[in-house]
Amino acid sequence: MAFTAKDVMELREKSGAGMLDCKKALTDADGNMEKAAELLRERGIAKAVKKEGRIAAEGAVGAYVCEKCGTGVLVEINCESDFVSRGDKFQGIVAAIAKVIAENKPADVDALNACAFEGATVKDYITNQTAVIGEKISIRRFAIYETAGKIETYIHMGGKVGVMVDALDFIAGSEETLHDVALQIAAAKPSYLVAADVPASELAKEKEIMLVQMQNDEKNKNKPTAILEKIIDGKMGKYYSENCLMEQAFVKDDSQKVSAVIGNKFKVARFTRFEMGEGIAKKSENLQDEVAKQIEALKK
Repeated sequence: MAFTAKDVMELREKSGAGMLDCKKALTDADGNMEKAAELLRERGIAKAVKKEGRIAAEGAVGAYVCEKCGTGVLVEINCESDFVSRGDKFQGIVAAIAKVIAENKPADVDALNACAFEGATVKDYITNQTAVIGEKISIRRFAIYETAGKIETYIHMGGKVGVMVDALDFIAGSEETLHDVALQIAAAKPSYLVAADVPASELAKEKEIMLVQMQNDEKNKNKPTAILEKIIDGKMGKYYSENCLMEQAFVKDDSQKVSAVIGNKFKVARFTRFEMGEGIAKKSENLQDEVAKQIEALKK
C-alpha cells in the first residue's frame, strides 16, 4: 500500500520519531499506519516522545573550535542522569552537536533543531538518540564566537563547567597564560570583564544593600547618609574584585590581578561560562516511587 509525505508527517507527530525512521517504518509496514507505529514501538524509537515531559537536569557542556575559520562554540546539552552524561555515547552527542553549530551558526536552539544533520534534522537526531540512550535529551543553550583573534576553551570535570574566551592581539607563546585565564573564569565565576561593564542598575542595587547593612550596624547607623555613601564608594572595590575578571585576584597567585598577569600578551574581548544545570529544577523522587512509576508505565 502506497503512502504519502503527509502520512510520514502524521506518523512523526504521533510517535515523536524522526522523519527517516517514520518513512522506513511505513515502507516496512506497506503504508499501514497502525503497523508502522507498532514497528516504531518495537524498535524503541516511539518511546522517545514519552520522555519529553521528564526533567533533564544533568548533562554536559562541550566545546568545539575551528581555528582555521576562527569559530568557537560552547554548548550545554542535558539528560536525566549523571551516569548517562559521563558515558561516551552522550559525550559523542555533545561533540557532534557542537560541530553542527560551528558549521551552521544557527541563531537559537529552534534554528539549530532545524539544521540538517545525518540525512535528517538535528531534532530528529536528538529524538533518535533519546530512544537509544533511554533518557530525555535536550539542547539547552549555546554560544558562538567568530573572531580574528584566538579562541581558548576549557571543559572542567567532563562537562560540569565550560568556558570559552576570545583573545585579540594574541602574541605567540602566550598559550599558557590564555589557558590560565580560562581556568580563572571556571573557578572564580566572574560576571563581567571590566568594571565599566557592570550595569548601572546593578551597581545601584548593590550600593542600596550596602547602605541598609551599614544603617543596621551599631558603629555606623548614626552617621549621616552622605558619609555612609562615601564609605560605600570605597567598598565597591571589593565588589569589582569579586565580579569583574580583570579586577580579580589571580587564582594561581593572589598577589597579582588577572589584568597584570595578562599584561600585553593579548586582550580578552569576551568570555562565556556555562555551568551545567544551573537554574534547572532537579527532580526529587525516592527510588520506591521511581520504580513504581516505571512498573506502571510498562503496564500501559
